[in-house]
Amino acid sequence: MKQTSGAAILTSKVVKYLFMLFFVLIAVGPIVWAFISSFKTYAEINSSALSWPSSFNLENYKAAFKFAPIAKYFLNSVIIVGCSVLVTVALVAMCSYIISRFEFKCKTLIILLISASLMLPAQAISQPLFAIFQKLGIFDTKLGLIIVYSAMGIPMSFFVMTSYYKTISTALEESAYIDGATFLQTFIHIILPLAKPGLVTIALLQFINTWNEFYFALMLTSGDTARTVPIALNYYMGTFANNYSALFAAVVMTVLPTILVFIVLQRQVMESLTAGAVKG
Repeated sequence: MKQTSGAAILTSKVVKYLFMLFFVLIAVGPIVWAFISSFKTYAEINSSALSWPSSFNLENYKAAFKFAPIAKYFLNSVIIVGCSVLVTVALVAMCSYIISRFEFKCKTLIILLISASLMLPAQAISQPLFAIFQKLGIFDTKLGLIIVYSAMGIPMSFFVMTSYYKTISTALEESAYIDGATFLQTFIHIILPLAKPGLVTIALLQFINTWNEFYFALMLTSGDTARTVPIALNYYMGTFANNYSALFAAVVMTVLPTILVFIVLQRQVMESLTAGAVKG
């Protein structure tokens, strides 16, 4: 019986690790393949998609900057995404705290309206947004995309932070009030530091979603003034039609920021998810 039990445990472990390895390969494989291909020449890519490059150099990356204004699109993305993350985190941090801590009229209605916005497809509001932005003079501007991306990120971030605030004991706030702290002092000096993992989580989600966003970035821009990196890859696909190695280099440079940001912030994200799980 012991031998049978040991064999069953070993088999389950092998199956588990094979299952995990399968999904790791699906997730990481395309990124690794694109990274390796970014060092290949055009002839090497056409000859074999899975072969190693003859040499590792940065010629393809130089070509990517030469044939397309990737640097300008990167700067646009950094400005637009950075501002949208700051706006979303600032608004959600305050709004979610009020919703999670206080009872007031229309609270349920506000939550329902935010929930309904999650079910609203982007295509349903694209035409009204296009018309409004043209009337306001913010079509094809960074400000227009910042407004749209901030509004898109608020609903999901709101529910993440509302759940996280509920994991923080109200006894801490009551103690602060007894010691003479005001509402703002309690929120800024006690609640926000404790909510740091949750804030980092919504900032990371907002960063990834807006950095990779394509639909509104295409619809609400017409030139290079506010075009972001995803649009640049699509727009210059024709430019790279005979230079796939430069295209792979551009793809790697586009994907790399989201990977690096997640690696840096993964500890805070795990803390946020763990806190929510323990509370539940």
